[in-house]
Amino acid sequence: MNQFLQLGDRILESGEVLSLLSEYQILPLLIKEIIIDQAIAAAEIVCTPEEEKLVCEQLAQQYQGLEPQQESFQKLKLMGIRSWKLEKFKDATWGGDLNSYFFQRKTNLDRVIYSLITTPEIGIAQEIYFRIQEGEQSFAELAREYAQGPEAQTDGLVGPIDLQSLHPTLANILSKSQPQQLSPPIQIGNLILIVRLEKLLPAQLDRPMRQRLLNEKFNQWLQAQMTEQKWQIQTS
Repeated sequence: MNQFLQLGDRILESGEVLSLLSEYQILPLLIKEIIIDQAIAAAEIVCTPEEEKLVCEQLAQQYQGLEPQQESFQKLKLMGIRSWKLEKFKDATWGGDLNSYFFQRKTNLDRVIYSLITTPEIGIAQEIYFRIQEGEQSFAELAREYAQGPEAQTDGLVGPIDLQSLHPTLANILSKSQPQQLSPPIQIGNLILIVRLEKLLPAQLDRPMRQRLLNEKFNQWLQAQMTEQKWQIQTS
């Protein structure tokens, strides 16, 4: 018998283990990690001694009391070095084109703060709209009184939130609005929305945004690699 794994009295052969990995959707995760390792190796990504030292220092801070000579620390070190190499791979592969990618995506990456009231009744929506427009009541007061969504608990305020996270119709309206501009009621699905842009927060290519975009490009590439891979379980 080709023994592979023993759990108590149960002995699992290699084919059975692989079948279970596939059944529980663990095998694709393993394949994904293999693809990453192959890509890092093919790109000849290495960690310098200085970088390995930095990884060890970060681990020592994170896991205080764990001695560098311990087996558990060495395993963590290998994982840390692999993560470091992965970040270097991302930067080496997509970092050079990140500026152009940022400007392609910028409109959707901008964030907004806006006021919102949702209601299923068009008549109520129109009444709310005219009350705000005429200054009869504040947006916050009307949100507390009429809003049907979670915005009722925040005086109607929503955000900051990426435009790309919003319904396309709502995102389009807010992207074309000026601060404090109240939009006429619009219908999205079964609800009528009254919205007012409060503030536009333009996206900037700072360090967090750079990391976010690198992760986007990497995940797009990884998904394409997973789609292209042909694999099957073979038992002997």
